[in-house]
Amino acid sequence: MRRDLLIAFRSIVVITILFGLGYPLLVTGVGQVIFPGKADGSLIKRDGKVVGSALIGQQFYENVIGKNGKVQMSKGEPVTQPDPRYFQTRPSGTVPADNAAGSSFANYGPNSTVTLAALQSNIAGYLALNTAPDKRLYDPHVTSAAGVPVDAADTSASGIDPDISVANATIQAYRVAAVRHLSLVTVDRLVAQYTTARSLGLLGEPGVDVLELNLALDRTGKGSH
Repeated sequence: MRRDLLIAFRSIVVITILFGLGYPLLVTGVGQVIFPGKADGSLIKRDGKVVGSALIGQQFYENVIGKNGKVQMSKGEPVTQPDPRYFQTRPSGTVPADNAAGSSFANYGPNSTVTLAALQSNIAGYLALNTAPDKRLYDPHVTSAAGVPVDAADTSASGIDPDISVANATIQAYRVAAVRHLSLVTVDRLVAQYTTARSLGLLGEPGVDVLELNLALDRTGKGSH
């Protein structure tokens, strides 16, 4: 009996050392040597400061200013809206939006009234963002829901997808160029620069990383704070 207990104890110790310490340290070490950036979370820095991750979506909003010139408040929190100077990521299914600690998706079927309401709201917001203060359309080709890309209307499976489709970015480029007083050619060139190809050349679709694209826009020195 005592011999069996000693064997069991030694087995637990050996297995714990091998798979509880050795294996994690080995994987971590290999990851740091071969692809340190990805192993650390694909962090993106500006001026030496971490501003986000290439793997996690990020909202680019601004405070809503009331007629009194002050920031509007609701339940003690500032009221915000999408900042037209920046490309906007796809809708997020987490609370708060793009919350990496609560990655999730809406568990509603395609015929759900909740799903329909969310899609309609996202589409309306996208069309509103394509409308300038003087009521003209930034991208004249997008006049109704039929012209809104799927990724601008629906959330991703993770709820925190950092990429948007090329079609989505191409539409938003009209607005960003107009608001920042940049040429459309310049903005389109940046979109192309931050467009990633399909994985292994055949999996998925090309995507545009919103955070890196917006940081590149700020580096142009036009239209940023």
